[in-house]
Amino acid sequence: MNGRDLVRSVKAVASVGAAQGVRTVRAAWRRRRADATGLAARGAERARVPGPVREVEPGPGGGVVRFSRSDLRILVAVNGAVFWGWDGAEPEPSYALAGRCPEPDPRAVLEPDKDGGWRVVAERVTVVVSRLGAVEVRTPGGVTLRRDLPPRWWEPVDGGPARWMQRSEVAADARFFGLGGRASGPRLPDGTYRLWNTDPGHAFGPGDDPLYITMPVQLVVADGGTHLVFHDSTWDGTVILREGEEGAGSGHDRAGTSELRMDGGPLRCWVMVGTPARVLLAWASLTGAPALPPGWALGHHHARRGFGSEQEVRRIVAGYVEHRLPLDALHLGIDHLDAHQVFTVDQDRFPKLSVLAEELRRDGIRLVSIVDPAVKAVPGNAVYDGGTAEDAFVRDASGQVVEGVVWPGEAVFPDFTHARVREWWGALHEERLAQGFAGFWHDMNEPTSFTAFGESTLPRSARHALEGRGGDHREAHNVYALCMARAGFEGVLRLAPEERPFVFSRSGWAGMHRYGGTWSGDVATGWPGLRASLALVLGLGLCGVPYSGPDIGGVDGDPSPELYLRWFQLGSLLPLFRTHASARAGRREPWEFGPEVLEHARVALMERRRLLPYFVTLAHLARRTGAPYVRPVWWTAPEDRALRDCGDAFLLGDCLLVAPVLDPGVDRRVVQLPRGRWYDTLTERAYEGPAQVLVDAPLSRIPVFARAGAVLPVRGEDGGLELEVWAPARGRTGSGLVVPDGGEGWDEPEIERYTARWMGARVVVEREGEDGGGGPPHPVRVRGTEKRRA
Repeated sequence: MNGRDLVRSVKAVASVGAAQGVRTVRAAWRRRRADATGLAARGAERARVPGPVREVEPGPGGGVVRFSRSDLRILVAVNGAVFWGWDGAEPEPSYALAGRCPEPDPRAVLEPDKDGGWRVVAERVTVVVSRLGAVEVRTPGGVTLRRDLPPRWWEPVDGGPARWMQRSEVAADARFFGLGGRASGPRLPDGTYRLWNTDPGHAFGPGDDPLYITMPVQLVVADGGTHLVFHDSTWDGTVILREGEEGAGSGHDRAGTSELRMDGGPLRCWVMVGTPARVLLAWASLTGAPALPPGWALGHHHARRGFGSEQEVRRIVAGYVEHRLPLDALHLGIDHLDAHQVFTVDQDRFPKLSVLAEELRRDGIRLVSIVDPAVKAVPGNAVYDGGTAEDAFVRDASGQVVEGVVWPGEAVFPDFTHARVREWWGALHEERLAQGFAGFWHDMNEPTSFTAFGESTLPRSARHALEGRGGDHREAHNVYALCMARAGFEGVLRLAPEERPFVFSRSGWAGMHRYGGTWSGDVATGWPGLRASLALVLGLGLCGVPYSGPDIGGVDGDPSPELYLRWFQLGSLLPLFRTHASARAGRREPWEFGPEVLEHARVALMERRRLLPYFVTLAHLARRTGAPYVRPVWWTAPEDRALRDCGDAFLLGDCLLVAPVLDPGVDRRVVQLPRGRWYDTLTERAYEGPAQVLVDAPLSRIPVFARAGAVLPVRGEDGGLELEVWAPARGRTGSGLVVPDGGEGWDEPEIERYTARWMGARVVVEREGEDGGGGPPHPVRVRGTEKRRA
């Protein structure tokens, strides 16, 4: 034991108590011994590069380029995405892909290029391969977006997985986004980012990395164009990013660089080129449509790690009713479980949970249950006994079931990379549905435990099915939560096929959006935590996860009334709108922060309720197009450099721009507006962009702007759907999309398309469709017609 191990052991004992602490230390040493015996020591390695081109084999959508020491397969798919894989790597199998690989584009042909290289020319992209293995991605106009230098492998002389490195160059003006949930974003600063899903073990802020969701997905935005690159390897790795620098005067540009180092797995990637919207559409067509949340999940959620009892739940609900605050979902944490064991109920604290759930549902409030993967390892526990009979739990290299320490104590972990285990786990949700739960909150599923935060619960040598291929935890760790989400989603779907499942998960990987969304995890209480909350939502959206949100107020302390309100105002305009605190933190009910905060929070809640039809529309559009609800302000103008550097505002769909207050003591703030006319939604004052404008941001509200010409579906005073139309500039037209609420089932309502234009002294709104259009079937309210210019 070295000094660092001793400190960790003492902290573990201090943080969870003597008995539990001793168990955590013992589990940590078990894990270390398992890896010492189950993983071969890494000895001498042999470096390798592709070498020069030897021959080529053209094929559908591209072909194979053979080098002296490696092969490169190139495929242009019919959706415009480009795949290439080294050393025989194919697109499948992949946890990221939804189904089979897309068909190749028959028009894309591998043909000779200059200097002994080869190229594949497609409609949206050209891929050029040099004679030594560098790969360039170019626009149809010939602009180079990305240049991958020849890769390098380090292969153990005695056999085993090879490490590899891929260096890439991008334009000097390019900006990096994505890599999953990163607290330092949304624009990723220069630095090293780890690709290993991690519970940091404490409340995090902008300086903490990695976090719960890491993805080898980069979105790169430059003057020449936008591209997304996905390196499809689930192994541990790092990405080193460095932005470029444009030369001054006669100086040369310094390219931006990305260096990806992986501990194993195939060297293969996908690249998508185009506008941000086109890129995310191609990504969704590759990885699957985002899950469509039920309508109630777009309302207000309230959670605690522990409500304590049914009486406390009723008291909280009564508080919302008393203070005239709408509430759509209550989340029950681990305190409602019997001894913290998953799929049980503490009958002393919650003796009539199903009755409570039915009463709340009649009042329009759903219950959401926490679900952790850890299963208490005690004979007589029905889940443990059933899992043992199914041989469902992860084993180490010697064949022994792996044990860790989590909330229930000594625990074992299902192998969600096995289809049979996923089916068994999914069927266990019948008990949750019988108790009246309508949604499921996956936690602690990196997986993590109290053995040593920052490390996996499971030994890296632990064995996993990996869909029949077999492998160890080095390959399975990052997709463990993804597979758990799949098990929960598909299980609930089988048990209640008439309703859309609601699952959101703390951890995940590329493709997790097929099964639900996520939340921030344990974000620190404080202004830096507020800023990190927005960064996470924006970054995840650009990686194809449109439904997410933070724990409003942070989890580890008592926010000031000002901080709580500013966080609440931001959260009310994010997809997942949830107040939550851990057992160590104070309460998060709005009335706990005084009458002024209560009144302003009520305004934010009522505005969220008014905007629910818009959120429903955004959810349907995300499912059909992959576009996130929350988008960076450069979404429609990625060539605008000022917008690319703006991380303190966002677009909510196409219609609204939100400028939250992220610092204390602020009552005015600067907002960077994209091109066009924008209306302050409170004052209806018009501003012309692109411009920086200084606007009021009193404690009562955060600035929100509507795009001129926007047709916005909102909830009218009678509860029905109403169209809020913001007058287009004279001589211009506006438009908007509306997807009516189709209920909680699987019907996909038709998209209604509307246009707005001036006709004389008034704005006319027409619905596109049969017979060349017609009047809208909903009431219309036109705003912004009075001349109020900034």
